[in-house]
Amino acid sequence: MRLALSSSRLVLATLFAGAIAAAAASQVSAQEPRSREPVISVSGEGEASLAPDMAILTLSVVRNGKTAEAALSANSAAMKEVLAALKTDGIADRDIQTSNFSIYPQYRHSEPKNGIIDPPEIIGYEVANTLTLRVRDLQALGGLIDRSVKLGVNQGGQIDFTNDDPDKAVTEARKAAIAEALAKAKTLTEAAGVRLGRIIEISENAIRPMPQQPMMRMAAAKDMAAEAVPIASGENTYRVTVNMTFALEQ
Repeated sequence: MRLALSSSRLVLATLFAGAIAAAAASQVSAQEPRSREPVISVSGEGEASLAPDMAILTLSVVRNGKTAEAALSANSAAMKEVLAALKTDGIADRDIQTSNFSIYPQYRHSEPKNGIIDPPEIIGYEVANTLTLRVRDLQALGGLIDRSVKLGVNQGGQIDFTNDDPDKAVTEARKAAIAEALAKAKTLTEAAGVRLGRIIEISENAIRPMPQQPMMRMAAAKDMAAEAVPIASGENTYRVTVNMTFALEQ
């Protein structure tokens, strides 16, 4: 009876020791670094230029008055004329948006007397109403600016030239970026004496063009020339950077 019990204990101890050894071996195996697949990473850049077909224009009407009501009334009257003229010029309602409206008090600050500073006194109000327009006929842009100023626009004039649908240009830029990345990869692998394998990863970074922004300060209609304002739209350049990772075949 005692012999049987001793044998059972011996078997259990052996199994337990074996399990510990197997677990330790598994842990050591998991910690061993796996061989890394050789790869090569390259990048390519492509660009395509496109003449703009649309301009984003900001125009502001600013009016002052002794009271907020007087300033608002004068501003609203001028803005109504500007909006009517814009629609007459063919600007659709969907392309006209009020992007800013503000009413600010104007203060007069008195000089300190005997070290005492009186509170600032409100002497009037300024009302500003800003429109953002999408002008789809660039040929009409200069004349539109000229007429708007004569009708009461006296601030703004920022122009962003853009494209309504730049997808074709971006596609061409992508193709050029891929071609450049492939050419780099082939050159590097040939020089290193290895073969280019399968594509492992591709990523891109598309950069929209910085908008061209002619700026003008619209002070008064009398400062503007009688003819339409000359405008040069130039081109927009779309850039795409592509990152590619390839496997290497020895």
